[in-house]
Amino acid sequence: MKKTLLLSLLGLTCTFLSFAQQISKEELVYLTREWKGERFDDGRPKVPDDILRRMRLVTHDEAWAVMKNAGYFYQYADGWEVINPDSILIGRAVTATFLPGRPDIHNAIDERGKAEGKKGQNSWPVDLLVKGDVYVADQFGIQVNGPTIGDNVGNAIFAKSGNGIVYDGALRDIAGLQEIGGFTSYYSSYHPSHHNQQGNLNTMLVGINQPTKIRQATVMAGDVVLGRDGGVSFIPAHLAEQVVIVSEIVRLRDMFGHQRLREGKYTAGQIDTRWSDEIERDFSQWLNDHIDELPVSREQIQEYLKNRTW
Repeated sequence: MKKTLLLSLLGLTCTFLSFAQQISKEELVYLTREWKGERFDDGRPKVPDDILRRMRLVTHDEAWAVMKNAGYFYQYADGWEVINPDSILIGRAVTATFLPGRPDIHNAIDERGKAEGKKGQNSWPVDLLVKGDVYVADQFGIQVNGPTIGDNVGNAIFAKSGNGIVYDGALRDIAGLQEIGGFTSYYSSYHPSHHNQQGNLNTMLVGINQPTKIRQATVMAGDVVLGRDGGVSFIPAHLAEQVVIVSEIVRLRDMFGHQRLREGKYTAGQIDTRWSDEIERDFSQWLNDHIDELPVSREQIQEYLKNRTW
């Protein structure tokens, strides 16, 4: 009985220690076990660059439909302030979770970080970024004395990732951040103050690459971040390719349908419902006839046609 209790307490201790720092590779691989592709050295899913490139034409509606059908209902968040609102944010998520400051916990986490040569908790997740990443931080919406990102940290993020951020909290130095080309970012608000000034512990970092909450969405390290049109979708790594393929098929079907409507070959009622076998065969032939003129690669269209029965 005593041995069982001791092992249980040790397990709780290990859980707490991993919670207050970067998630272990083993835990990250376990939580993202539906991803069967390449991974980073730390275990984070590495969705291929080609999928990220093709993701730039995906809409939230298309991503939402795929995720909803797979049972993922909490992967979208909106209502953001945006830097570079006319641009699209695409990348692999690196997550950070902050909580309101509490001296005993903050100091314990800080002491362990300093023993590893780290300085400034707000920079610890930034140090992990690589090209193609998006820094996704739950700053619990704090505003006054809350910002952990200004133009200095913003420049460091952009230098490492070539990307912007999704940040549920207040930023500072907005004018400086807006000067960073390509720093397309989604954030909650602006405030000129700074976190943890004059011994006032407003925030503390409790998790890196742990599952985190961004408003009404759940985000996991390695998710594909799709930021556009004022909202952000967080696409689980194992669904990213499916989202892209569905988007490309919808895009092609819309092009075909619109063309046939303009030609008067079909009525709106025929196109705006489940297509007949005749229309499906016409669509397949249209794909073959225009394969080198369409906004989807020849290889992807050929793969799609190969799997059709028309």
